[in-house]
Amino acid sequence: MTRTLYLVRHGEQVDAEHGIPDGTLSERGELQARAIAERFAGLTFDAAWHSPLKRAEETVRVMAQTLPLLDSQPSSLLLDCVPTGRVEGMPEVYAPFFGSYTADETEAGRAQMADATAEFLGGKIDTHELLVTHNFVIAWFVREAMDAPEWRWLGINQANCGLTIIQQRPGRPWTLLVHNDLSHLPVDLRTGLPESLPG
Repeated sequence: MTRTLYLVRHGEQVDAEHGIPDGTLSERGELQARAIAERFAGLTFDAAWHSPLKRAEETVRVMAQTLPLLDSQPSSLLLDCVPTGRVEGMPEVYAPFFGSYTADETEAGRAQMADATAEFLGGKIDTHELLVTHNFVIAWFVREAMDAPEWRWLGINQANCGLTIIQQRPGRPWTLLVHNDLSHLPVDLRTGLPESLPG
């Protein structure tokens, strides 16, 4: 008996590069959402959840056109957030990143991800669940699965509609099976990673 979580970052949004906080999906984002849905063809989810933000809701709406049995419910635990502020052991190179976030924002992110960890990495067994959410949220779940230092969510990145899978078997820790798999996306649909990373 296993518990498997399929973690998907939302599709590309319109004008994301211009600082619009929560836009609709771009045409490319819709194509990305269709591609990940086709990747899931034949798989039945016991539950599906998504961030209430527009870009995640629209990703699920497009996916449901290919997966008519997909019944995803919004969860505020999957909202975009910054999971921590600066913490002990964090390399100084990351310090400038936190200059645009207040202490209240990082504390809210920490509380949200503590609740999300309890909810989605808790005691359920023998389920396949889909979570459509955001880059930092997925990074936090990967960090939790790997039992890495608290700051290590930084630098773990997911492309738009990339697929990450974590799994837990009874009596064992969580295992990272797949991280940011883009094999369902042609090269021209691969967006959302830092520009400094190759291909």
